[in-house]
Amino acid sequence: MRKNYLMLIALLPCAVSAQNKWTETQTGDLAIVTNKGGQSLGYSTRSGVKLLTVDGLAFKDLNRNGKLDKYEDWRLPVDVRAKDLAAKMSVEQIAGLMLYSRHQMIPSISVGPFAGTYGGKPLAESGANPYDLSDQQKQFLSKDNVRHVLVTSVKSPEVAARWNNNVQAFAEGTGMGIPANNSSDPRNGTQATAEFNAGAGGNISMWPGSLGMAATFDPAVTQNFGHIAAQEYRALGIATALSPQVDIATDPRWNRVSGTFGEDPQLAADMARAYIDGFQTSSGTKEISGGWGYNSVNAMVKHWPGGGAGEGGRDAHYGYGKYAVYPGNNFSEAMIPFTQGAFKLSGKTGMAAAVMPYYTISFNQDTKNHENVANNYNKYIITDLLRNKYHYDGVVCTDWLVTGDETVINSFLSGKSWGMEKATIAERHYKILMAGVDQFGGNNDIAPVLEAYRMGVKEHGEPFMRSRFEQSAVRLLRGSFRTGLFENPYLDVETTRKTVGNPEFMKAGYDAQLRSIVMLKNKANILPLQTGKTVYVPKKFTPAGRNFMGMPTPEKLEYPVNIETVKKYFKVTDNPDEADYALVFIASPIGHGGYSEDDAKAGGNGYLPVSLQYGKYVAETARENSLAGGDPLEKFTNRSYKGKSEISTNVTDMAMVADTYAKMKGKPVIVSVNLSNPMVFAEIEKQANAIIADFDVQGQASLDIITGKAEPSALLPLQMPLDMKTVEAQYEDVPHDMKCYTDSEGHTYDFGYGLNWKGVIKDSRTAKYSKPAAKP
Repeated sequence: MRKNYLMLIALLPCAVSAQNKWTETQTGDLAIVTNKGGQSLGYSTRSGVKLLTVDGLAFKDLNRNGKLDKYEDWRLPVDVRAKDLAAKMSVEQIAGLMLYSRHQMIPSISVGPFAGTYGGKPLAESGANPYDLSDQQKQFLSKDNVRHVLVTSVKSPEVAARWNNNVQAFAEGTGMGIPANNSSDPRNGTQATAEFNAGAGGNISMWPGSLGMAATFDPAVTQNFGHIAAQEYRALGIATALSPQVDIATDPRWNRVSGTFGEDPQLAADMARAYIDGFQTSSGTKEISGGWGYNSVNAMVKHWPGGGAGEGGRDAHYGYGKYAVYPGNNFSEAMIPFTQGAFKLSGKTGMAAAVMPYYTISFNQDTKNHENVANNYNKYIITDLLRNKYHYDGVVCTDWLVTGDETVINSFLSGKSWGMEKATIAERHYKILMAGVDQFGGNNDIAPVLEAYRMGVKEHGEPFMRSRFEQSAVRLLRGSFRTGLFENPYLDVETTRKTVGNPEFMKAGYDAQLRSIVMLKNKANILPLQTGKTVYVPKKFTPAGRNFMGMPTPEKLEYPVNIETVKKYFKVTDNPDEADYALVFIASPIGHGGYSEDDAKAGGNGYLPVSLQYGKYVAETARENSLAGGDPLEKFTNRSYKGKSEISTNVTDMAMVADTYAKMKGKPVIVSVNLSNPMVFAEIEKQANAIIADFDVQGQASLDIITGKAEPSALLPLQMPLDMKTVEAQYEDVPHDMKCYTDSEGHTYDFGYGLNWKGVIKDSRTAKYSKPAAKP
């Protein structure tokens, strides 16, 4: 009997092993565990995490307590796991989860506001690899418990993948083992001078801008973009997209119009739905549950409840643009892309994972508490409308720097605590929490969040504030559970290399670019041009100026298109007399944002018109008194710019068209204009035989349209105004309310207008997205 017992004991390890349903392989310090019929796991052998075997299946013991907690059990529903983990987390850990890192460049640069060090030294002096963690990253991951990291530039896809693995190993070995949920602003934009080769890949696929997506009037194009971009994001270690931007471009002067889906609320809603479905939906073996999985990227739709109504077209990144106004009483229409698009998806994920409110004070729109504070702070806008009326229970994350101190009225990097400028930083965090927001954009520092918690305990008691923190923690954790980060956040570098910017993805992006270009004018059917002819391409002069962030930009004289690419279509000459055609590449007028420090220093109020024309514009019909105003840094409230003037920084673009027209002596002039905003075409249209408009494409795509390799099919997603008088007369909050420009061919540049080789396009798209008649 004893002999049989000993034999049983000897065989027991084999029996247990035989019952295991998982296997493990290791490559370097990365271990991959395959559970038969279950989720695969990935962990770092240097993180200290061990495996637990329960019911023959493997699980990661993330908190190292030797037992399987609910949040570690991949078999359980997401909300069960998120609530279990939230209940186990300390207040400090939840506060860290509420933070969203400042912009992280991979590797960190050595100077500027986003600088980083490695062992106390700049990267070049440190001996570190470009994918190692910076001192600052280690600090906010370990000391401040940050788990949401905003990634900007990366040296290469391979560097991004290795950096992701280092971040995840570091996070896995810290605290509760919560993975990093890395995010990105849109990163699939084009390089105008890049050449497309159907057999070659790139660092990432290149697609038209959001206005270009809208110009296709085909949500399927946008959904395909989301599906492809999500695969690239995940291969770069990015699980959250700080997009799409679905504000309706109701004021044509706003400098963020180019990031929208245009001015039509229904088109924007359809594009928003398609974009988010594409980004969030996983299928097949990549799906975990409910459409979420390893190809899913959490979409953060912005900017609730719409940021396109800044008075005078000014932008709320700056104190001079803090007020959104509603002279048309049209506050609710701005929400349509959210309520009928982002919150009503066709796919299984249901609604956008996250929402970002905008910086603006939606002036006099709080009908309950009558507060004129920024949307991030406004309880009526976040709780009463977003949470209660529209039943949104996803993450709400502030825009960046909203809790910072305002130091100057015209700096991109200044704090943007509009309406709360006189409060302390901690009071601002508390106000935001009580408004119903879950997360603080661009804040790596845990201290003011903890101070806000203590304020809440003093006012409401510990149980209330603990519950409030756990509520946000559950929302924030869902994004990491749904996308499989708790199971395997690690990347295979070779898979990343094969995925990001592969030839198939590059071709899809290029095809979308071709479909996004609008032909506005084609006098005497001059287009398509015959290849092999001789063309004159004038060089473009760009004066010195400042970009959107206020950084100085140098003057330049250069070809506005890759001239080597042009030579593959035409013979190129510098002598207009030798040319058969002229190709003129310009950009829409670029202004100064509506504010001048020099004007303020000279005794004015600093406010200028935002012009949509190149030449000098005098705002003779502007408002005598602004609808909103007031700032601690100003001693007045009237922000009117009536009678003041503006000239675009690229007025030379208009001069280039006129100069070329004169030099060509009646021979055809083809103008290709990159539209960031609507523009007054009256200044250039009559000097062009043909005009095409694009929304950030490669120059090669424009050449393919010009030469007939592809037929134009896109439509204007925005109205083009007759003149600046009609721009001043339109309401900041109302779409489709301008009298539009009519060209020499009798065509009106209205929303939904576009030409193909046969003439004005009339099809199912123009029928579906019809608009109300414009105001007289």
